[in-house]
Amino acid sequence: MINETKAESPEKALLVCVDFGAYDPDSSLDELESLAKTAGAQVEARVVQKRDKPDIATYIGAGRLDEIKEFCENNEIDLIIFDGELSPSQQRNVEDVTDVRVIDRTMLILDIFASRARTNDGKLQVELAQLKYSLPRLGGKGAEMSRLGGGIGTRGPGETKLESDRRHIRRRIAALTNELKNIEQRRNNLRKRRKKDGILTAAIVGYTNAGKSTLMNCLTNAGVLAQDKLFATLDPTSRGLDLPDGRRIMLVDTVGLIRRLPHHLVEAFKSTLEEAVFADVILNVCDASSDECNEHLEVTQRLLDSLGCSDKPVISVMNKCDKVENIYDIIPLGKVVMISALNATGVDKLLDAIVEELPKTRKTAELLIPYSSGDVAAAFRSDGVVLEEDYREDGIYLKLICDIRLIEKYKEYLI
Repeated sequence: MINETKAESPEKALLVCVDFGAYDPDSSLDELESLAKTAGAQVEARVVQKRDKPDIATYIGAGRLDEIKEFCENNEIDLIIFDGELSPSQQRNVEDVTDVRVIDRTMLILDIFASRARTNDGKLQVELAQLKYSLPRLGGKGAEMSRLGGGIGTRGPGETKLESDRRHIRRRIAALTNELKNIEQRRNNLRKRRKKDGILTAAIVGYTNAGKSTLMNCLTNAGVLAQDKLFATLDPTSRGLDLPDGRRIMLVDTVGLIRRLPHHLVEAFKSTLEEAVFADVILNVCDASSDECNEHLEVTQRLLDSLGCSDKPVISVMNKCDKVENIYDIIPLGKVVMISALNATGVDKLLDAIVEELPKTRKTAELLIPYSSGDVAAAFRSDGVVLEEDYREDGIYLKLICDIRLIEKYKEYLI
């Protein structure tokens, strides 16, 4: 006998935004709805309330909270998502009034990150952010959290279950922090090795779902997952990229950004985001077809500035230009290149722009190499891009673009 099981239905969610005048509530709710759908929720309705400041007890006004309670009862809402960060007491108070589970924007993003992390590094970073966020929210769980521990050494007036949980979380946070410090040290050693070996790097940064993974696949055939979802890929990817001038650089993808990215995540993923700090050029990828293209560019630039990247050359890569009617409304940062990563249009111009912005480690040279030094000619052919080659009576003539250090090494052959 075969028992058929029904697919688990998505949670029905209500989105709540309190407008304090700091940002556009409709745009922010659109983004929150995309996040909710990415997490697997079914958004039933959106609520906006205008206030000067959040209510200390419930974040939202008492009258509007009563309306939310009634709506949840009538529509079997499973989840209320606030477009802001709730304090532990605010979250508990809203749950007590509505009898519905409540999460905020930060918790929602953490949930998505947890489902997207694939590498050990990514999982550790997400777990650390989740634990730091959950630690102050352990209280208020009633009898469940006030029982004494069981087993030898826990009898008598010992510590409560809540205190035990807090101690366990603090120990885990300390262990994760140490482990991530070791990972960061390994990353720093890898960066130093790249620098010592003369390897140049370009970091891809930008708003989530702007097409960073599609661009990585287009340039390097990396095979990175590329989907029309927020945070479709979380873990960084590094691939070699051959440039028109013959140089081979390391192209590094980074975690996608989002408006008001939670502080816990910025801290947890700092070592990943710092790929931009050590890069020789930064590709700020933006969805040119988005109505909020300019704001997305600014969000990325603000984070780059906070990381100390203000002196780095930045190329604004305006992706999805095939969907844009009027590109002149876009206000790019730094050098700008219009492309469509999906259709591979404009990629040649992007590669040329990368060459222009990278440190000048190569130049064009003309050499005449004796036939007796064939190994030198082979070294130049291997390293450089040969523009002309001619076998003359007095030696091999080469005109090519190659590494300045190689030219200096064999400068006696320069014409």
